[in-house]
Amino acid sequence: MGAGDVVIVRTDEDEYKGTVIPRYEYASPDFLTLKLSNGYNIGVEFSKIRSIKLVEEHAPPAFVQQQVMAPKQGLPKAVIVSTGGTIASRVDYRTGGVRPALSASGLLSVVPELGDIAQVDADLLFSIYSENMTLSHWSKLSERVHDYIKRGYDGVVVTHGTDTMGYASAALSFALHKTPIPILLVGSQRSSDRPSSDAASNLIAAMVTSLKAPFSGVYVSMHDWVSDERISIHIGTKVRKLHTSRRDAFKSVNISPVAIYKDGELTVLRNDLPKRGVSNDFRIFPKFEEKVGLVKFYPGFDPSIVESLYQKGYKGVVLEGTGLGHVNKSTTDSLKRLIRDGFIVCMASQCIYGRVRLTVYETGRDLLDAGVLPLEDMLPETAFIKLSWCFGNFQREEVPKVMRLNIANEYNSRLLLEEVD
Repeated sequence: MGAGDVVIVRTDEDEYKGTVIPRYEYASPDFLTLKLSNGYNIGVEFSKIRSIKLVEEHAPPAFVQQQVMAPKQGLPKAVIVSTGGTIASRVDYRTGGVRPALSASGLLSVVPELGDIAQVDADLLFSIYSENMTLSHWSKLSERVHDYIKRGYDGVVVTHGTDTMGYASAALSFALHKTPIPILLVGSQRSSDRPSSDAASNLIAAMVTSLKAPFSGVYVSMHDWVSDERISIHIGTKVRKLHTSRRDAFKSVNISPVAIYKDGELTVLRNDLPKRGVSNDFRIFPKFEEKVGLVKFYPGFDPSIVESLYQKGYKGVVLEGTGLGHVNKSTTDSLKRLIRDGFIVCMASQCIYGRVRLTVYETGRDLLDAGVLPLEDMLPETAFIKLSWCFGNFQREEVPKVMRLNIANEYNSRLLLEEVD
């Protein structure tokens, strides 16, 4: 008896007929899981089973990759760079979960509509969950994207796991300076082999945007709502995953999406973005410093946490302060000593929406006097990436100045009511 087999299970109380479902690797081994004909799953405790009768024997369901059609001539040339994540995953019958399994070419077979949009090449750079991504991965990714753009590709789409896609989009935003085309990161909340997958619509929207949008830069393409009707295009430094599982988990923070893809059409919502076109200033700054930190302040916070980072050779830290960017007095006193010794401390707000203001209360003014850098409305994740990037590409004395510069729309000069709902 194995996964996929149809069986009849008898207990002292009842009889069940269903398909054997593989046990999730970390679930209790004391239950047999069946999928009934009505679609519901049940667990039958082994100790209560009196007999099991095999009705039909089946092999576990397998993903069958369809043949990729030959590219159509006359279409623009694009590439999908795959790094893994749910969008490139399928159900794993060992664990009952999903695992990275599909290559970029596999995605093409799942979404054949892409062949009507462009001549699409596939590049499997990584095949890992996004929580396993590191700064060095994003450095290599930026170099690969830079190479494709220099080779004349009209569109570049990067598939990435959603959990750290906000970090990745920020990393590419800083590493790729004045890119001539829009680079789209895309993921999904459901694996590509599931009926409820959001992979196809997100990927199509990303490809169309990369090829046709009048703006340049780095962006994220994800569901605007739980249905497939609308896909939002978000600025890479201003987007955050705000829900663990919903298809519309990604939202622009302190700013509106730049475009909406719906019914095959891309509607641009902003006219203040860098223009698409040939850029003689296109450069890459791919280095990231690993010795920077991101620390969230909380009531009763012990400043020795930050001090230990300094002692371990860290060069700087982004603090998520409360409200307008506050920490307790003992932490402020500690930060003042660390900053005097050359440690760089930046302040973001854990509120997500709104901006840091260290001039309102005495607490904030003390932080300013200590030398803390307020980061306005920059997202904490974006701030962490930017600080790492600054140390990787500039001298220490230049870092405070570069952190204050608005390089990739990480700062919003003013917040409109409709953009902070």
